[in-house]
Amino acid sequence: MMLLNIAFRNVIAHRKRSIITMLLGAVSTALLVFSSAWMDGSHQQMIKNGVEIYSGYIQITGAKFRENPSFDHLLFDVETLQSHVEAVQGVQLFSPRFESFVLYSVGEKAVGGMLTGIDPEKERSISRLHASLTAGNYLTQNDTNKLYIGQELALRLNVGVGDEVVFIGNGADYSFAADRLVVKGIFQTGLYEFDASSAFLAKPYFDMIMASDNMATHGIVLPDNLEKSETLAAAIEEVVGVEYQTASWQETMAALLKSMKLDSVFGYITLAIIFTAIFFVIMIYTLLVVYARLREIGIMRAIGTTPGQILTILILESSILGFLSVCAGGLLGAVFAYYFYLHPMVFSGMEEQFKQYGLAASAIPTAFEPVTIVRDMLIMFILLLLSTLYPILKVNRYQPIEAIHHV
Repeated sequence: MMLLNIAFRNVIAHRKRSIITMLLGAVSTALLVFSSAWMDGSHQQMIKNGVEIYSGYIQITGAKFRENPSFDHLLFDVETLQSHVEAVQGVQLFSPRFESFVLYSVGEKAVGGMLTGIDPEKERSISRLHASLTAGNYLTQNDTNKLYIGQELALRLNVGVGDEVVFIGNGADYSFAADRLVVKGIFQTGLYEFDASSAFLAKPYFDMIMASDNMATHGIVLPDNLEKSETLAAAIEEVVGVEYQTASWQETMAALLKSMKLDSVFGYITLAIIFTAIFFVIMIYTLLVVYARLREIGIMRAIGTTPGQILTILILESSILGFLSVCAGGLLGAVFAYYFYLHPMVFSGMEEQFKQYGLAASAIPTAFEPVTIVRDMLIMFILLLLSTLYPILKVNRYQPIEAIHHV
């Protein structure tokens, strides 16, 4: 306790040096906390966009559909499958979709794309199709030949709300399918490839013209708890059996997850380089500060203070300064992370660049995760303590007379 009191008195006595050391530590901690929040936030936003815009948290397909996505491996008897899936605890709803690649035509223009039959009401809960409406109206379950089309696809076909689009494709029984559709609404998710190739019909009408009644290419499951998608997918797979394949978003978007992890590795390498530089700056500054106190340390040794006690006092001083600076920096970084979590940063004019990375909007929120913030604070505390260890050990090796006469 006595050594702790001496350490406190020394911190207060050398106020100017203490403040500079604390500022270095606080700024470094705030930078680390905010950088982690920004990096995690942008990754989470990419994944959220990818999952919630269309692909969904859990997908159910025929057992061989992923390897061979043909009409031979569809979901048949969807109504029975739906009743089994919705009976699983943790499932909020199940919505079937039927995707078919078709040729759209307007006048002399012809563009290939995807035509999908959906349940418009359920899609409000499992995707952002409804929220992405930019012109006209969203689909209803009773719509017949009404088309909900991506903005980029509409631009390629040069059509607007109320215009007619003809499509040609194959029905579920491989029969010829064609119809004249009327654009009811236009959507823009911000995912360029998706908006440039996708259009939707209400599934009852889609089933009639594509001979796909009670069939689907895949079904989307909305979990009660989004964070337990992986566990729920495994539970559903046990219930529906080997005839079907159930995959959580971690599997269907494995490539995106892998790229996020790779990006995180590069991000942390960059941070490690920056903090290595900060580590040496703090170490050199501490070395200068400790050498400036060498005479004082020599006198303490001369009056009977042991090297171990001096080592303890200096480490306690570093711990006090490190703790205070980490708390201040962590709080500062957390405040900024929380503010931009509530008010995402908007990068106007960069929409095109963001599209290349799968971001649907130019507004990126930070991640506000207390556990991560505490982790970063702990890392900085250890880093600060280590950066002062070498100067302290070096100075503590001086003999009392040598230290007193050191210039």
